[in-house]
Amino acid sequence: MSGGKDSHAMLMILLALQERAPIDFKIIAMNLDQKQPGFPEDILPAYLAKLGVEYRIVEADTYSIVKEKIPEGKTTCSLCSRLRRGVIYRTAKELGANKIALGHHRDDIVETLFLNLFFGAKMKAMPPKLATNDRQNIVIRPLAYCAEKDIATYARQMGFPIIPCDLCGSQENLQRQKVKDMLHAWELEQPGRVNNIFRAIGNVEPSHLADTNLYDFKNLSQASAEDEDPLFGDIAEKNKPDGALSLGTSEGTRIEFVRNL
Repeated sequence: MSGGKDSHAMLMILLALQERAPIDFKIIAMNLDQKQPGFPEDILPAYLAKLGVEYRIVEADTYSIVKEKIPEGKTTCSLCSRLRRGVIYRTAKELGANKIALGHHRDDIVETLFLNLFFGAKMKAMPPKLATNDRQNIVIRPLAYCAEKDIATYARQMGFPIIPCDLCGSQENLQRQKVKDMLHAWELEQPGRVNNIFRAIGNVEPSHLADTNLYDFKNLSQASAEDEDPLFGDIAEKNKPDGALSLGTSEGTRIEFVRNL
């Protein structure tokens, strides 16, 4: 729990679920004190104690490490997030927790998709539920289907004691902020576009992409009638000559091409 609007909203949602869900679970709010200058270390403990929520404050001077390793003017998010994640995982193990709840929302997930597309050449976002590579931790994102604007409205109405991030969140040259601005412009142009992108993450057709690890393009052994492409015909169509490729145009005309193999 960072103390931002997202983690505050997530805590309240989990507390509500704790009362109503058909399963019993325990909540421990964990805050990482990164030793940033001027960090108001008294705010969260007082707030959590008032709510009657069990909490753990972990002190780790990741701030000094980030400032030492990252040149002035460069973005710090990548290293900072890795250091934070390591502390969170370690703390979860110490507490015996079997789930780690993070406050990423729908817009975070869509932004991550575009960041990975633009800078990592990979179609990858953040799933609502994830097992870490070492299988030691299960990460859940209770706000995955929540829009950031709704969370912001809720946070204002609740009057949460917000703690801003003076390390990563204050940087003006963040690529994530540029992607956020891009998506905001798209949303103004066509309301609902961001939600459509989010829905697309959970509605993937491997046969219409190009990842040979997900789909057998060489032999088309996975091909089925449902794989029909409205522009290029049905790859599962039978009774075609060996080496023939059937292409369908938008007018429905079929043209036969025989490839020289």
